[in-house]
Amino acid sequence: QVQLVESGGGLVQAGGSLRLSCAASGRIFRINVMGWYRQAPGKQRELVARITSTGSTNYADSVKGRFTISRDSAKNTVYLQLNSLKPEDTAVYYCNVGGLFTFWQPFDSWGQGTQVTVSS
Repeated sequence: QVQLVESGGGLVQAGGSLRLSCAASGRIFRINVMGWYRQAPGKQRELVARITSTGSTNYADSVKGRFTISRDSAKNTVYLQLNSLKPEDTAVYYCNVGGLFTFWQPFDSWGQGTQVTVSS
């Protein structure tokens, strides 16, 4: 089992910043990709950003230039820096980590979610 613990959500005014963290622990042989998704009320969950083990990143068009994803491989932790926040960024943000338990057993784990609320 792989457990994910998220932190860093909260209430912020438009234009403000937040930093989300997600630490993975448990039976981990290798982490291949770490990412953040979000789900606003009445909407489907969507990818915000992800980063691979090689450092390759990709972002949703709506957050490019404002959000930055990074990872600390030694700590199995992924971060999401959210700058220039807009009310439309309000959502529950979920951490997702994919990798291997062992050489041949994959895992795909989700965090419990952290609320980000941006007031106008």
